[in-house]
Amino acid sequence: MYLDNAATSFPKPEAVYEAVLHAMREVGASPGRGGYRSSLEAGRILFRAREAAAGLFSVSDSSRIIFTNNATGALNLALHGTLAAGDHVITTTMEHNSLMRPLYALRNRGVELSIVPAAPDGVVEVEDMRRAVQGNTRMIAVSHVSNVCGAIQPIKQLADLCREVDALFLVDAAQSAGYLPIDVESLAIDLLAVPGHKGLLGPGGTGLLYVAHHVPIMPVTQGGTGGHSTAEEQPQVMPDGFEAGTHNLPGIAGLHAGIGFIRERGLSVIHEHEHSLLTQAEQALRAIPGVTIHGPSDPLERCSVLSFTAAGVDPALLGAELDHGFDIAVRAGLHCAPLAHRTLGTLPGGTVRLSPGWFTTSEEIAFFSDAVVQCICNIRKSA
Repeated sequence: MYLDNAATSFPKPEAVYEAVLHAMREVGASPGRGGYRSSLEAGRILFRAREAAAGLFSVSDSSRIIFTNNATGALNLALHGTLAAGDHVITTTMEHNSLMRPLYALRNRGVELSIVPAAPDGVVEVEDMRRAVQGNTRMIAVSHVSNVCGAIQPIKQLADLCREVDALFLVDAAQSAGYLPIDVESLAIDLLAVPGHKGLLGPGGTGLLYVAHHVPIMPVTQGGTGGHSTAEEQPQVMPDGFEAGTHNLPGIAGLHAGIGFIRERGLSVIHEHEHSLLTQAEQALRAIPGVTIHGPSDPLERCSVLSFTAAGVDPALLGAELDHGFDIAVRAGLHCAPLAHRTLGTLPGGTVRLSPGWFTTSEEIAFFSDAVVQCICNIRKSA
């Protein structure tokens, strides 16, 4: 049983597999690299996927969508492509290493960094962020939803703060894209980093970065773009100049199909399904003595994941017992976000993280809950 959709969604819709195979078996060529029919068809696949992604996030100009290998690549481009020595960035203690490590690297190159502590439930206070603003604040960068505890951050209020202080707003949508509605223009998001392989139900090796029209950004990878071939420097035309090298066309075709699946069913339907499963799991887990659910107490203030610990039980051992004894796949440990665990009080062992997906059933959640009870009892007896 697979319950680690926050890492990578699985299984994928059948249409995703079909789209990948079509691109590999029937098309084969690279987009923008030839004038023959199969290359032109590859270009159409790329364009349709870009249009679909733009539609999902209410982007009026699809050329502002840059395809990347994952959200990590999108975040690195957003940060390294916009920041310079002397700039100041504000972030929170709830961020994933995919955001924090590029920021640490930039700090070593002269970018100032303020890390605002979130509350013990994982939600950051907007006024705390406001107090961190300096005269040289260039950007506020936050995750929309915590990958550790599912806490939903107040991105509308944070966007308003960015407008007040003339700072860029970067949102890491790794755990919200495909689950929560994101309208980049009404929310005034300047940069949106999205993985393709999580909530968008696409294949691994896919992702995207949205860049608003007014944001100056520099390419961080140089190479062939299919055009501007005589230029010695990397062209800065959107999006081609930011997608150097051969595209992952099969992956992007699958991502397009995943977005189509989401649009057909509706974000609200998908979110309600996920929410009902997490609520079912939470009710069962809270009945177990010594179990603590981490994150906001109100389930409506959480999304995508349920993170818990059991008193006297190592999360890694519990995860291993669920795997070996019941063939249940969950994530256990620090989830690549050590500052978040310090905020939640779950260092050094971390938590056990449950993340159901569209294809997860209520019966599977019931089986998972019973398995957790048995594993915890067995571990405590043998201690």
